[in-house]
Amino acid sequence: MRTQLKLAGALAVGVLAGALTTMQLSAVARSSLAPLPLEELQQLAAVFGMVKAEYVEPVDEKKLISDAIAGMVSGLDPHSVYFDKKSFRDFRENTGGKFVGIGIEMNMEDGLVKVVSPIEGSPAFRAGLKSGDLVTRIDDTPVRGLSSDQAVKRMRGDPGTKVQLTVFRKSENRSFPVTIVREEIRMQSVRAKMIEPGYGWVRVSQFQDRTVEDFVRKVGELYAQDPKLRGLVLDLRNDPGGLLDASVAISAAFLPENVVVVSTKGQMADQMATYRSIPEHYLRRGGSDPLRRLPAAIKNVPLIVLVNEGSASASEIVAGALQDHRRATIMGAQTFGKGSVQTIRQLSPETALKITTARYYTPKDKPIQAKGVVPDVFLDETAEGDVFAALRMREADLDKHLVGPDEKVDEARKKARDEARAKLEEQLARTREAPKPLPEFGSEQDWMLQQALNQLRGLPVMASRTAAERKAEAKTD
Repeated sequence: MRTQLKLAGALAVGVLAGALTTMQLSAVARSSLAPLPLEELQQLAAVFGMVKAEYVEPVDEKKLISDAIAGMVSGLDPHSVYFDKKSFRDFRENTGGKFVGIGIEMNMEDGLVKVVSPIEGSPAFRAGLKSGDLVTRIDDTPVRGLSSDQAVKRMRGDPGTKVQLTVFRKSENRSFPVTIVREEIRMQSVRAKMIEPGYGWVRVSQFQDRTVEDFVRKVGELYAQDPKLRGLVLDLRNDPGGLLDASVAISAAFLPENVVVVSTKGQMADQMATYRSIPEHYLRRGGSDPLRRLPAAIKNVPLIVLVNEGSASASEIVAGALQDHRRATIMGAQTFGKGSVQTIRQLSPETALKITTARYYTPKDKPIQAKGVVPDVFLDETAEGDVFAALRMREADLDKHLVGPDEKVDEARKKARDEARAKLEEQLARTREAPKPLPEFGSEQDWMLQQALNQLRGLPVMASRTAAERKAEAKTD
């Protein structure tokens, strides 16, 4: 897999949270094809012939074939996708961390576009779109009935052009229009600042082409402000993932040399791989090692990693590696649980298949799929508790997700989500006041960040009430 070009899995306005993708530039070898089921293929050909000859109006043959392939792949899992000419071009354009669009990460919910997260600094972010917003109309077109790709296409366009979205905000029980001017999105995937003298905060919002370089530069700036940094918070909350090599590099920045960061296991020989904290496993061809510019003290600085339900894929690799090697204390909420690798197999110069080819495992061989990383210290999002956590979807909640080892349907989680939704709706109907929005990550009002800082300073930490209740129940039992 080291000969493969690793690419991010996020589209222009985003896809299902948590992409971890590798790129195979050669076409699929014919010798790798399994024996074909002739009877079923004959049925497929018969249906194709019937549609072609008997449908009420002429149909495009190429579109029929394309739709058949897309339908076959979509039935596998939430992350396998067929890329036609247009979507494959969009995919390749977007993996460099810049694209033209409105700037949201999204998925589809009940036939509508659901905003997973507005990209920081994007037009959608500046327009006030929030996580959980539902887009019901794009210009004059209802979203219900559109595929994810069709919705993405309508929200895309040329720089400087406008698109009007009709947005339904559940928390406020209202719909409203918002006009957004499309622009080239250059994602700033790393932010950093001194929280207070001696303690720094570094946020990685996604793992992209420039993430490692930006990370090295931002950390260098922190050490320039205080060469005797006493503690660091690595914030991976709502980080949906991205480039595999970037996640290995960020892990290697904190770990000893040549320790295991992550391993992958699949049917194909090239999917059985182990990635270590050495330059050969995260450097691009011909590149120099940016980690050499980091201060040596970063290997030993006390480290907290913040995660939540939106931390997926590549961010789970980092959290799992640092947890298994006891290099950091993981604080927050159980992560998304996207523990699979997608590989891009080109079918032609203009089309490709993104197919799930492997699962990945932490250094202690723990699977992530449908489980996620369990933090060392559970934290609430606010001093009042977790207002929205029960409403959030995780990998295990997605239809057709890869079943994790020993996975069972979590009826308790489903019940808790339904009860939390009903409670919020009841509260809204009674008070007509929307729940207080969550504070911006990195702000003075960021409750989880303040608890991480307390941990670094050796002060008492207000752990999650839910976690405390679980411990009390366990003692009682």
